[in-house]
Amino acid sequence: MNPIKIIITGATGMVGEGVLMECLENPNVSEILSVSRKPSGKKHVKLKEYIVPDFLKIDENDENFKGYNACFFCAGISSVGMSEKDYTKITYDTTLHFAKVLLSQNQDMVFNYVSGAHTDKTESGKLMWARIKGKTENHLKKLGFRGEYNFRPGFMKPVDGQENVKWFFKPFILLFPIFLPSKSLTLHEVGKAMINAVQKGYPTSILEIKDIKNLAI
Repeated sequence: MNPIKIIITGATGMVGEGVLMECLENPNVSEILSVSRKPSGKKHVKLKEYIVPDFLKIDENDENFKGYNACFFCAGISSVGMSEKDYTKITYDTTLHFAKVLLSQNQDMVFNYVSGAHTDKTESGKLMWARIKGKTENHLKKLGFRGEYNFRPGFMKPVDGQENVKWFFKPFILLFPIFLPSKSLTLHEVGKAMINAVQKGYPTSILEIKDIKNLAI
């Protein structure tokens, strides 16, 4: 298989940083463009960074995104304390705009979206975040990417050496995988599964924990 060129968002958050670190060490990845609002702090021969203050203002003809095989969209935010309007703007509007820009530059691209466990594809449930995530999944699928995969992980153990791990999360890192192994993953597995989704594909576009584990092998 030929090495792939990847765009990653959210590299300054825990999920994105872990996926980025897997990609940097993975021989199946030849080049990475990290797109974020601030620098990741990582230095590597494979890595380029593009700082974008507002994703919604990215021009659809921006050629910085041209020539890539895949996007690993790991950017996201908690819905706690947010209105539905604001959460929709960040979670749905921003993601769809970015995806459309990439597709206009790369017709043969695979788009991997980090969604969440219990996302609501009916878009009609009581949980606001689950409805918006479901809407985002549904509309990404309609854009026409070569492949579009929605990753729904549970607890994710950080990769060794990660810096973007919240202090309140650290006590659970060792305990959660031991007591609830079926509901936990490592970010190494998530990153590897994303790479394999590009190179091998997968039978379903929605990847629950067991699917991510299978695809990471």
